[in-house]
Amino acid sequence: MLGDKTRLSIVSFLKERECCVCELAELLQTSQPNVSQHMRKLKDGGLVKESRKGQWIYYSLFLEDKPYLHELLQVLPPQKEKVDKVSAENCCQ
Repeated sequence: MLGDKTRLSIVSFLKERECCVCELAELLQTSQPNVSQHMRKLKDGGLVKESRKGQWIYYSLFLEDKPYLHELLQVLPPQKEKVDKVSAENCCQ
């Protein structure tokens, strides 16, 4: 599941903070339907969880029962600067 570059990038972004699909689409420079397909796979694999805020769904990592992935997260390059540049206020309207 994490062998895909896009899904690995998504996990890297979600390591920084929760994001909505439109934020992830902007970060990945791809379409929202494409991001949604990847999010479905990550959710089905139990790696992300979703929460609803108004009409928008936000995704965050769910790794509590997956301690073997914590080491992977440590070697992913930081994405905080990129994630901080996108804002749900600009895209989720």
